[in-house]
Amino acid sequence: MNNGDYLHWQTVPTRWKDNDLYGHVNNTVHYSLMDTAINEWMIKTAGFDPLRGDQIALCVESHCVYKAEVAFPDTIELGLRVGKLGRSSVRWEAGLYRGSDAALIAEGYFVHVFVGRGDRRPAEIVDPVRAELQKLVIA
Repeated sequence: MNNGDYLHWQTVPTRWKDNDLYGHVNNTVHYSLMDTAINEWMIKTAGFDPLRGDQIALCVESHCVYKAEVAFPDTIELGLRVGKLGRSSVRWEAGLYRGSDAALIAEGYFVHVFVGRGDRRPAEIVDPVRAELQKLVIA
C-alpha cells in the first residue's frame, strides 16, 4: 500500500495522554483513530445517523499492523478507502502516516455490517450511504 491509494484524508493531532510508558503512542490509540475517522466520515459525508437512523453499523472484525512509532506532539495523516463493498457490509482500510516525515506507522481495517436498529439483522446499505461509500472503493 502506498499513501496514494487512499481516497479520503484526515489530519489527526496526537495528544499528550496518547503516549504510554514506552514513550510512544499506545496501540489502542490507532484503533480509536481509525474508528473515529470512519464514523466521522459516515456522519458528515454520507449522512449516516447512528443515533436516530433505521440502521446502525456494527464492527464485526478489525485488524492493525504496526510499522513504526509515533509520539506526541507529532500529527498523524490518516487515509481511508473502501476495500470491499457488499450488500450489507463494508471493509474499511486505513493507513496511518507520521506527519513529520510521512512514514507509514500502521495499516488496518474495520469490517462494518449494517443492521436494523431494532432487530440487529443484516440490512442492505441504504442510499446515500452506499453512493458515498462507492466513491471510496479502490479498483
